[in-house]
Amino acid sequence: MSSGPGEAGPGSGAGLPPLHLRPTMLSDLDFVNGVERDPANLPFITPWERTQHESAVRFPDFRHFIINAGSEGGGRDGFVILQGCRSPHQSVELKRLVLQPKGRGLGRQCVRLLKRMAFRDLGAHRFWLDVKSLNTRALALYASEGFVEEGRLRESVRVGGDHATGYDSLVVMSLLDREYQARVALGLEAV
Repeated sequence: MSSGPGEAGPGSGAGLPPLHLRPTMLSDLDFVNGVERDPANLPFITPWERTQHESAVRFPDFRHFIINAGSEGGGRDGFVILQGCRSPHQSVELKRLVLQPKGRGLGRQCVRLLKRMAFRDLGAHRFWLDVKSLNTRALALYASEGFVEEGRLRESVRVGGDHATGYDSLVVMSLLDREYQARVALGLEAV
């Protein structure tokens, strides 16, 4: 039995509740902004203004979703943004993945769902992301899920806000469709 594009299927997270994605509504944006600005998330992301999220909700090249672990249509456990969904180059970016609270094992389940969506539903040739080098948990997760480091944008983002004096590097990682299909053939991906 296969799941729809917004639901994690069997083998995607043993013992975890089913994961659902639903399109973000404008009424969800206070939640989205709150999660972005949570002190547990700020070191790892650069928050957007509300108008940026509104644009992502409306613009067809983006997919902006609310993540729910549990019953479909239930609570809000985070959000995700995909960009490049209509790219003529078939290069889809995982722009943002924020879960709240952390440490429940939902990150891997969500990444697997998003990979399946990118390659199966959006026809991606390349699924890519960038992640701050200080986010070692995310780096390990993406590497274990088949993403390959392509390079680093050295000291490209400020650490600690507008008045910070330190910088962090962004690690660019990607997974190609043939690499994803090889993982599917090895039984490493839920299909």
